[in-house]
Amino acid sequence: MVIPSAKVAAKHKFVIDYSKPAADQVFDGADFEKFLNDRIKVEGKTGQLGENVKIVRDGNSKITVTSSVPFSKRYLKYLTKKFLKKNSLRDWIRVVASGKDVYQLRFYNISTDDAEEED
Repeated sequence: MVIPSAKVAAKHKFVIDYSKPAADQVFDGADFEKFLNDRIKVEGKTGQLGENVKIVRDGNSKITVTSSVPFSKRYLKYLTKKFLKKNSLRDWIRVVASGKDVYQLRFYNISTDDAEEED
């Protein structure tokens, strides 16, 4: 006989790695963590994370978002891009998926070739 178990909520764990911009003193992890706390919506309401969503900053390189309610990785990318735009960093930093549950903030590759300018 199988005993029906209670509905187990799936855990979603996402990591945003901002070590490269933070190393150049361009990106502030504490401000980003506060931004996420203020902006993430749970059941259509902002600022009510409760026990459902946890945001933890790991040193000066990563933020981990753990959710027990349905949560989209794409939503985190949207909020990250919104933060970058707010701080006028969107022109230099991009958000790239570097793994299944990992986003990484990288600088755009801008090559400066003197040979192209001379032509």
